[in-house]
Amino acid sequence: MKKIITIANQKGGVGKTTTAVNLSAALSILNRKILLIDIDPQGNATSGLGIDKNSISKSIYELLLGKIKIEEVILKTSLENLDIIPSNNELNGAQIELLEFEDKNYILKDNISAIIEKYDFIIIDCPPSLGILTLNALTASNSVIIALQTEYYALEGLTELMKTIELVKKNLNKEINIEGILLTMFDVRTNISYEVEEEVRNFYKDLVFKTVIPRNVKLSEAPSYGKSIIEYDITSKGALAYISLAKEVIKE
Repeated sequence: MKKIITIANQKGGVGKTTTAVNLSAALSILNRKILLIDIDPQGNATSGLGIDKNSISKSIYELLLGKIKIEEVILKTSLENLDIIPSNNELNGAQIELLEFEDKNYILKDNISAIIEKYDFIIIDCPPSLGILTLNALTASNSVIIALQTEYYALEGLTELMKTIELVKKNLNKEINIEGILLTMFDVRTNISYEVEEEVRNFYKDLVFKTVIPRNVKLSEAPSYGKSIIEYDITSKGALAYISLAKEVIKE
């Protein structure tokens, strides 16, 4: 079965886009064919792979509104096995325009069906909200990775997100499951990171990935160069962590 994975969390700044970009890149160097879909109006996954989001003529905005076919919007990246559907701030308008569509929650799913056989994994980067764009992503996916920052307020909102996923499963997409909870921004210098990890693992057990993503300077620098961590510094702790995560995802 082809795997379509949404990276989700309604909170911003938790490493969601970092995970979408770098998991995609790591999977691609493990000889998997990957499509990264940027469905966040901020377009950070797009710029994080070296694409000028302000100069693209076609984006996911036109795709969702039915103006173009999905084949027309897929771009190559600098990694051989990694393609992307880009986004930019035009997508903000789609959040209102899509409300008029009868099957508004299924638009992305219907489009993906035309190209799904070309890829081993499709990774979707969502906005930090539970609106119509995230619902499109969840409806199109068969699993979700929840990026969870290992800080004090990390668990706030997790229950709400879990409930949303259950509602999507009940009403829109019976196929969806939680791929795993990914602990991000782990700071080995602070007790709180270890405390959050212990609490999450005790409560969610096997749902939590073994791999933990550390706070890492190289991970923070890579987007400003328009590169994934795999291209920026494959020997860094951040790169090794995402390669480890990719292997866990493949094994699953």
